[in-house]
Amino acid sequence: MMNIIIPLVSLTLLIVVLPPYLFFKYILAILRPIFSEDLMGKVVIITGASSGIGERMAYDYASRGARLALVARREGRLQSVASIATLLGCKDVITITADVSKVEDCQRFVDKTINYYGRLDHLVNNAGVAPVCMFGETPDLTKFVSAMDINFWGSVYATHFAIPYLKKTKGKIIVISSAATWLPVPRLGLYSATKAAVTSFYETLRVEIGKEVGITIVSPGLTESEMTQGKFLTSRGTLELDQEMRDVEMSMTPMMPAKETAKAIVNSACEGAYYLTVPTWIRSLYYWHAFIPEVLEWSNRLLIMPRPGSTDRDTISKKIVEVLYGLRPCLQPGIVEYPDIGDNGHMSYSHY
Repeated sequence: MMNIIIPLVSLTLLIVVLPPYLFFKYILAILRPIFSEDLMGKVVIITGASSGIGERMAYDYASRGARLALVARREGRLQSVASIATLLGCKDVITITADVSKVEDCQRFVDKTINYYGRLDHLVNNAGVAPVCMFGETPDLTKFVSAMDINFWGSVYATHFAIPYLKKTKGKIIVISSAATWLPVPRLGLYSATKAAVTSFYETLRVEIGKEVGITIVSPGLTESEMTQGKFLTSRGTLELDQEMRDVEMSMTPMMPAKETAKAIVNSACEGAYYLTVPTWIRSLYYWHAFIPEVLEWSNRLLIMPRPGSTDRDTISKKIVEVLYGLRPCLQPGIVEYPDIGDNGHMSYSHY
């Protein structure tokens, strides 16, 4: 009976409820910027703040007068980001060297922030790594355990310790998930799984805590970062720069500047948005995943999977990238491409 009744009721409600619901959301989207949160003097923790989206978010929050607690593993990079944030108008900034995969470090940076500022308004869970491998060709899966520890547990630990303080200020949690949760890209299966876990956890947490703490789940496409420059977690369990693999995996996809991504995230958080997908065109791929998943799977297999009998880097996507690099001086005469051969033998390109 349920198999018959529920689909009919759901379809009827969809037809009746969806149009006014979408109209209401449209009106709300227009009004949200008017009531956007003023960040002057607010306290913000940003993990993974030493580069990429985290670094750019630090600058955007700083320009709006927020007070920052910047968290990452690289102390030197954090100090540099803190200096720039101060020049951009940050009222106060502290840096905390920590590894989010360690629960004691997460408790320490939350406690240090509270001890220094006395409050917490935004928690930005941004730290992450990307394991890249063919699942069947991975000799030791335990080398990738750190991806789950950082991407998922790093967010969960920090959230656990921050929630009591965020409830007091009616604060917000901003969590960086990924569009990879609905895009079946070869070699990114483990990364996609960690981000899918992040999305599922925070959607459930939103139900549990209601309106006490706002939660904005961000699903970026490709954005300028060390990750999209080719810094991946390898099967050896180490972070290594592999620009050739970057070309195989992602260079066909337009990349959004980190500055624009950061600004969109901070705006959405201040407006109380539930979800943000950037760039906007990436959202359309979700509908591909929902309605024509076979086509999405076929296209990714065709472009990104290696041909039978070839190396894992011999893909159509890489050949297209090489052709485009070759044509670029003709299409854009002001740009000359010089190939750089790194110590590892991988080719990258410098723009002049």
